[in-house]
Amino acid sequence: MTLPPLDDILGSLRVVALPLAVRFRGVDVREAALFEGPEGWTEFSPFVEYDDDESATWLAGAIDYGWRAVPVAKRNHVPVNATVPAVAADRVAAVLARFDGCRTAKVKVAEAGQSLADDIARVRAVREVMGPDGRIRVDANAGWNVDQAERAIHALAEYDLEYVEQPCATVEELHDIRKRVKYSGIPIAADESVRKAADPLAVARAGAADLIIVKAQPLGGVHRALEIVAETGLAAVVSSALDTAIGLRMGAALAAALPELDYDCGLGTASLFRADVGDSRPHGGVISAERLTPDAASLATHAADDDRAHWWRNRIERCYRLLESAGTEN
Repeated sequence: MTLPPLDDILGSLRVVALPLAVRFRGVDVREAALFEGPEGWTEFSPFVEYDDDESATWLAGAIDYGWRAVPVAKRNHVPVNATVPAVAADRVAAVLARFDGCRTAKVKVAEAGQSLADDIARVRAVREVMGPDGRIRVDANAGWNVDQAERAIHALAEYDLEYVEQPCATVEELHDIRKRVKYSGIPIAADESVRKAADPLAVARAGAADLIIVKAQPLGGVHRALEIVAETGLAAVVSSALDTAIGLRMGAALAAALPELDYDCGLGTASLFRADVGDSRPHGGVISAERLTPDAASLATHAADDDRAHWWRNRIERCYRLLESAGTEN
């Protein structure tokens, strides 16, 4: 499918600024651009610090979901995990209480200003709340070097980790740390090394990960993400990028279409919002894969101010021109 006219995107554009219940990625408010295509509402929400080249892929993903029918679903609901930001250990129980019925938790570690002792205390607190049957995965967002990662994984291993997500930045480092901790039986997952890479298949060819994290928007859409999963041959965990309720349904459509879904999805982040444009929070540990129409009252209440709406409109126009010049098809 070729790109739709830019006017078709901008004609229904609504920019929202949604307050977060927990500070995440250094922000208290999540901005996103929403617009409607022939298939339904879609979302464009690369983080504000991302440049246009990277953000253009997110726009391709938004167009893919709004203008192209999603693949046939193999399931109507997908299981999701709770997400625990870099909060103090004594706040863990309150954060987890926001995620109804989730049996898995992803814990953020290796964040700026945090020590390994802080990370250990947070993971320990999660284990205490979830009990022995809960599943715990940690996400370092490439915050460690190889030696630091080895030390941290060894220290956290007693809490029975499901996997460690992006412990180091480069494919070479991931390959190294995977070899070093193989004895522990803790898998290594690649996120940034897939979604931010010029070649998202490099991590699989290098044998640098046991599984991959896939996100619909950053990879160019549901269809492209499915292709990448098939081409790598690795198990996949579908996750979000702090999306609104609309973007979470995009991720759920991806998860619903996977041939196998061996891991709970990182799509429970609506529970980190104080307000949203619809309900994509987990209920009984799952979210729906059906498309969602944003609530009109919420769109009005949480509309971004004119300056921010103008900023997002200009960003879409620039990214669209990049896709246009590249001859992008979705």
